Amino acid sequence: MSTTSTSSTTEKVNRTALADVGEEPEGKGDVEQGKEQVNPTYDDVGEYPKGFRLAMVVLALVLAVFLVALDLTIVATAIPRITDQFHSLDQIGWYGSAFFLTLASFQSSWGKVYKFFPIKASFMTAIAIFELGSLICGVSQNSSMLIAGRAIAGLGASGISTGCYTIVAFAAPPRLRPAFTGIMGATFGAGSVVGPLLGGVFTGRVSWRWCFYINLPIGVPSIVVILLLFKTPSTAQPLKAPLLEKVLQMDFSGTSLIMAATICYLLAMEWGGTTKAWNSASVIAVLVLFPVLIFVFILNEWWQGEKAQLTFRILKNRAMLALYYLPIYFQAIDGASAQASGVHNLPLIIAMTITTIASGRLISAFGHYVPILVSGGVVTTIGMGMIYTLQIGSKSSRWIGYQVLAGLGVGFAFQVPQIVAQSICELPEVSHYTAISLFFQMMGGTFFVSAADSIFSNKLVKHLKVNIPEIDPKIVIGLGATQFRNSLPAEAIPGVVLSYMQSLHTVFILATTLAGVATLVSLIARWEKIKIRI
Repeated sequence: MSTTSTSSTTEKVNRTALADVGEEPEGKGDVEQGKEQVNPTYDDVGEYPKGFRLAMVVLALVLAVFLVALDLTIVATAIPRITDQFHSLDQIGWYGSAFFLTLASFQSSWGKVYKFFPIKASFMTAIAIFELGSLICGVSQNSSMLIAGRAIAGLGASGISTGCYTIVAFAAPPRLRPAFTGIMGATFGAGSVVGPLLGGVFTGRVSWRWCFYINLPIGVPSIVVILLLFKTPSTAQPLKAPLLEKVLQMDFSGTSLIMAATICYLLAMEWGGTTKAWNSASVIAVLVLFPVLIFVFILNEWWQGEKAQLTFRILKNRAMLALYYLPIYFQAIDGASAQASGVHNLPLIIAMTITTIASGRLISAFGHYVPILVSGGVVTTIGMGMIYTLQIGSKSSRWIGYQVLAGLGVGFAFQVPQIVAQSICELPEVSHYTAISLFFQMMGGTFFVSAADSIFSNKLVKHLKVNIPEIDPKIVIGLGATQFRNSLPAEAIPGVVLSYMQSLHTVFILATTLAGVATLVSLIARWEKIKIRI
């Protein structure tokens, strides 16, 4: 690319960014007034790394994606042992929700960070925050400390996920970008496969703490490679604006409001029916505050305009429960070890990995994404419905086949939002569009994992009172999903197992319902062909 072309492209990027903060390059306002603004597309970028540099940059991104994927799934098989040590079965949802809370809430803020601050520094900061959170989880002395560490790790993971998609858009030429996006999707799948296995091995043979210590050495190579080998192209240079103006773009008020609303929701799900009655003042208060804060958040986003987390201009374009609760089925119902439980989850995750890659290739080849979304939703709904039919002593062929079916469906739809988001936006908006897509995807995890936990805990207490009335449900819950077999009288074990099974059925009903709703929602998307620049 010539110097003149690069300069022109850079000027267009800066003009787009300046428009976001309400500024105009000096001396350009009158000349450009009345003309349609032309934003650079992917094809305008020509400063790509090649050969060894490109391979190493992609490897660094792969390792970073692996970090996030590993942390999303590795804790699932460790949760029963964690609840045994901390006597915290009533907080099981927070181990996932605390991570998802910050992972989702800060997605849009990180999208703005990558737009207004240096990409390399932002990406390395995200990894450092993630590593700090992992360290806190590893050394945690109680459940609260572990939850805090998960929240910090989620904040870093939020920046990592947005950063990987942003960097690959600037590092890979258009013809290679779908392939590299597929590699990242495959890596996520691989991390998801390895996560439960490592979680089972560490929990069963060493300590569940190594589920978090393992993250520490993996992040260092990514930081080093991106620092030394990734050169930020001229089209991705941060906006030259006052620091205060950049900070205002982060929409901290919006982030604070959505976090406060989500925390109210999580507290209601944790307290209701377990530690506090649903009609208690505390539960009613947070249930009332939740919709009020959501309403205030929407007003804030409308008032902020282009500075908002969820820019309404972008939203006008229409263009994980099983992983947390299947291990409880295997360990509480079948008496499997943590390691075996991780192996038992492989059918779902491997199937998901395969179709995640396949969906990206199908969209690249044919340009239509709605049929992929609808097909994925239908297959997921059927698969989750079959998982609901699992009973005490179900044959392995059943839980393997049902997981494969559910995994195939989830994988089809998993990566579609990111592929579509990057195909319909201009180059300066890549991080913002990607972040908004990830925001909704991750916020769903925050809300529904917590809802599932609340349903599970409430139902478990109810069924324990019916099936083994002679034993206080709090004693059973305090023992956790793996230790009750060694601590309770033999005659009580069948009643506890039945109670777990009945409670898990309710969670699987929720998963099936959500999959069905997602299928219906996907039908309202525009049935049009998108252009994948390759």
